[in-house]
Amino acid sequence: MIKKFCLILVVLTGFQLQAQSDYRFTLEEAISFALDSNYTAINARRDIAKAIKQKWETTATGLPQIDAEVGYQNQLKQPVTLIPSEFSGGEPGTFTPVVFGTQQQANATATLTQLIFDGSYLVGLQAARAFLDFSENANEKTRLEVRKGVINAYGSVLLSEELLSIFQKNKETVEKNLFETRKIYENGLAEEEDVEQLEITLLDLEINIQNTERTLAIAKQMFNVALGIDITIPTVLTQNLDQLAEENIQLSFMDQSLSVEDNVDYKIAYNLTEQRSLEMKLEKSRALPSLRAFVNYGTQANSNEFSFLDSEQLWFQSSVLGVNMTIPVFSSGMRSAKTQRAKIALEQAETELEETVQNIKLEHDTAKNNYQFSIDKYDNAKKNLNLAERIENKNQIKFSEGIATSFELRQAQLQLYTAQQQYFQSMLDLINSKANLETVLNTPQLRN
Repeated sequence: MIKKFCLILVVLTGFQLQAQSDYRFTLEEAISFALDSNYTAINARRDIAKAIKQKWETTATGLPQIDAEVGYQNQLKQPVTLIPSEFSGGEPGTFTPVVFGTQQQANATATLTQLIFDGSYLVGLQAARAFLDFSENANEKTRLEVRKGVINAYGSVLLSEELLSIFQKNKETVEKNLFETRKIYENGLAEEEDVEQLEITLLDLEINIQNTERTLAIAKQMFNVALGIDITIPTVLTQNLDQLAEENIQLSFMDQSLSVEDNVDYKIAYNLTEQRSLEMKLEKSRALPSLRAFVNYGTQANSNEFSFLDSEQLWFQSSVLGVNMTIPVFSSGMRSAKTQRAKIALEQAETELEETVQNIKLEHDTAKNNYQFSIDKYDNAKKNLNLAERIENKNQIKFSEGIATSFELRQAQLQLYTAQQQYFQSMLDLINSKANLETVLNTPQLRN
């Protein structure tokens, strides 16, 4: 008994660990998980980190810069200079070869430079800030798309599960009808066509079940990819289509006004106009002078032997302080052409911004219309399903009593199967159309 008890305990523990290793998600839990773990969302956050580093990189160019240089030279063959021989008491008109300096030299220099004024630097700081804003808005758009993708993937898994369940239920009903009809036929009380019609219906259902099983497996893998986890890890969805559809029927949501400035596509298009404006300012700033200051300190030693590490070696120091001003004078019209080109690019960006505004308004109206249509279609599909169920049930009774033919029963069954699929699809369409409208309205606002 003790051994059996231990064995049961081990098995139950294994089941518990297996259950704990599975992921279980409501829709909101899946969205929250994906916003942290989705592959695209992770890289969008990295883009922000890169933009922050780039902003500091631009800022640092205007801060003090220190460069150090260490050099060593060994003149394996020293250059020879000819000097008039008469300098050393020789014959006039002749020259004496002389070697100046030592064979080896070593030097070390440190230079500090500081930008005092440069118009392009000031514009660069603004551009770095604008690029960071763009990266943050791109991240926001990515998060909205990830949210919409998770909603679609979550609903697709539920749709496949619902279809698989209803197909299997329909198959059981048809198998029962076929069994009973075949017995009646064997007793000579039914036509062979009655059996064949039911066999056709059963074969169609078996094919649909097989296809739905494959579709469900793919839908689950797509859901895992949307969440950013391995496609082989089991996931369990704790909500159903009926529940999500009812939660997403919010007629008051239709009355929510559109704020174009809150739309992420508008923000990104506006970022583009900012960047083009800064590019034009940058080209204009290139006509301004730039001013830099520097100070350096160096030391140098000379010797015919490598004695630079000896304490007796003499080192000669030097230092320079200076200011450099660069003044653009003439560029043969190049700067003017660049400025005009940047101005045209700005005008293009402003036109694209206006086009984006109009497209957002159109997208909002379209999303509202689709959302209302999906609600109407869902209500209509529910009514059609109820009617199809009653019609199929009546034909089942008529067929069993010999009043209806197998062809009439098959037609009623096909009508029911179509109504079932349309009903479940209408729920998924309702959920997705609500998500599309929320994306246009940027509700909820997903930043970081």
